[in-house]
Amino acid sequence: MTKYLFSYEILLTLAPRNNAARYIYLQQLKDLHSAESQLIKALPKMAKAARNPDLRNAFIEHLEQTKGHLDRLKQVAEKLGKRLAGHTCAAMKGLIEEGNEWIGEDAEAEVMDAGIIAAAQRVEHYEMAGYGTVQTFAKLLGEKEAAELFTLTLNEEKAADKKLSLLAKSINVKAKAEKPPASVKTAVKESAKLPVKIPSGGQREVQGIESNMEAKQSQPE
Repeated sequence: MTKYLFSYEILLTLAPRNNAARYIYLQQLKDLHSAESQLIKALPKMAKAARNPDLRNAFIEHLEQTKGHLDRLKQVAEKLGKRLAGHTCAAMKGLIEEGNEWIGEDAEAEVMDAGIIAAAQRVEHYEMAGYGTVQTFAKLLGEKEAAELFTLTLNEEKAADKKLSLLAKSINVKAKAEKPPASVKTAVKESAKLPVKIPSGGQREVQGIESNMEAKQSQPE
């Protein structure tokens, strides 16, 4: 009996699902291309808003890394003969908008930095998930060079996230002793003024509970 040995890459090339896998791979690359492009514009603003010099330097350093990540994506796209521009990553757009909302708050230095770190780490985790995905697809499709590039980027994203976590250990402790931004305090006060709706028939139960509480309070100890 004759046995035919096929490499894993050849089997994937022959499989009908390969076209679908390449389509998903390309869509993920477009998403990351947009995400990195948006982040390159957002990081300078985050660096400017950061009060802690180490945090500011971390953002400046990661800005240069992010430019390199975008170059790697372009390198992969060029080899594939595909164009990645023209797509908007809605997730990154939303994360950056949330970060900008926080930067607009009137907060103490440590409180501002703690909030910026929280926003930045959401971005990092999104990117880590994205690069982990394209790394897996690149291996699946036999794109060894691309997989190696994504491994480099993924390691840099993990390192950036770790650096933010280390900074947060000291910054968050200091922020704990500070007051929240004025807008947060206002929101809490306003929510306390909102009327509480009681379901039909529930008013009697509430009144009964209040009466029992008043009776207990009036009893001598």
